[in-house]
Amino acid sequence: QVQLVESGGGLVQTGESLKLSCTYSGRTFNLYTMGWSRQAPGKEREFLAGISGSGTTYYDDSVKGRFTISRDNAKNTVYLQLDSLEPEDTAVYYCAARKWGIPSRVGNLAEFWGQGTLVTVSS
Repeated sequence: QVQLVESGGGLVQTGESLKLSCTYSGRTFNLYTMGWSRQAPGKEREFLAGISGSGTTYYDDSVKGRFTISRDNAKNTVYLQLDSLEPEDTAVYYCAARKWGIPSRVGNLAEFWGQGTLVTVSS
């Protein structure tokens, strides 16, 4: 059974950065396409970025240039670097996984989700 555990969220000020981590518990991490989504209060969950096992990435236009997804297959971990944070980025950030998934679709077709980590950006 796959388990995903996010960490790294917290309270930051506008313009600051955070690096989120998602640790995968299971086998064959390198076969899973990983992704990050977020859900702000009162809004629907939105997909932000995906990365294949070989490192091919996808970004939603809303975060391209500010957020960076990466992974370390040796550590079974996927990361999301958040730069130039704005109050509108305040949300719970979720990690997602799908075996052999397409990076641009993992948010919609995820097999597994983490419990989320809260990012709060103050103005």
